[in-house]
Amino acid sequence: MTLKNPLDMHLHLRDESMLELVAPFSTKDFKAGVIMPNLITPLTEITALKAYKERILKACKNEDFIPLMTLFFKDYDEKFLEKAKDELFAIKLYPAGITTNSDNGISSFDIEKLKPTLNAMSELGLPLLVHGETNDFVMDREANFAKIYEKLAKNFPKLKIVMEHITTKVLCNLLKDYENLYATITLHHLIITLDDVVGGKMDPHLFCKPIAKRYEDKDALCELAFSGYEKAMFGSDSAPHPLHTKECCGCAAGVFSAPVILPVLAELFEKHSNEVNLQKFISDNACKIHNLKFENDKIITLEKQEWQVPQKYGDVVPFMAGKNLNFKVAN
Repeated sequence: MTLKNPLDMHLHLRDESMLELVAPFSTKDFKAGVIMPNLITPLTEITALKAYKERILKACKNEDFIPLMTLFFKDYDEKFLEKAKDELFAIKLYPAGITTNSDNGISSFDIEKLKPTLNAMSELGLPLLVHGETNDFVMDREANFAKIYEKLAKNFPKLKIVMEHITTKVLCNLLKDYENLYATITLHHLIITLDDVVGGKMDPHLFCKPIAKRYEDKDALCELAFSGYEKAMFGSDSAPHPLHTKECCGCAAGVFSAPVILPVLAELFEKHSNEVNLQKFISDNACKIHNLKFENDKIITLEKQEWQVPQKYGDVVPFMAGKNLNFKVAN
């Protein structure tokens, strides 16, 4: 199976030693990745963003990989955004305190307060990426955010809005109702439900935000992905955490899927769909949505070869640890 220019439209690379550990898994297999800005000190300034991009490129070890950089949403004026545009792919909006390193996120979705920044983004063609969860009961948080998505879509019709890592049937349906709404879907949400996280012994390495939902939600996600639906893109939300912050009281949220993404997707699409729709999901849809073009193509070949996923990479436990997979990325 061959894939042209695989893209990861939602990726956490962290920083410092963790960046050095995890970046090669993504940079080897993907042409580009949309880099999340929620570092311990969130990226809100262009100087910090450029410095982080340089650290990522250094960690790439000469792989053909393009970091698509984002800033953490705050009240940016048009002058700042105009100046920053050439360095930016998009701006990422987090509700305050809803996930890792998001305490400085948005606490109010008052349209009038958001209007100056969102109007400027609309005019400059900067997409808005959204972690869409309210602070309600955990299983309802994403579905309840649908009303906010609708408000944003109606009030800013020229703004390209990406509903990140969707996990519910509600948002799968909402995606089809508004022309300017798009979505990313992770690998793990195509496979797991809440049963896998806490149905037996709790598995902290499957705990993420948004949390995995019901079987009917997973089925709706699979329908979008496996059909190659044009408004759905792959975004891994691969989010590494060291072992001591996962296997503990109050464990960190995040699934580290980067080492197994393409082999597992190849297996899933061979079983449930086809190579053409995998190409759409992993690259073509995102290229059309965001008008992405590359000077040189990166072709990734997957071979039928059984291998076992290691229990750990450094101090991080990967998704599918210890499992045997049937596809492997060719060297």
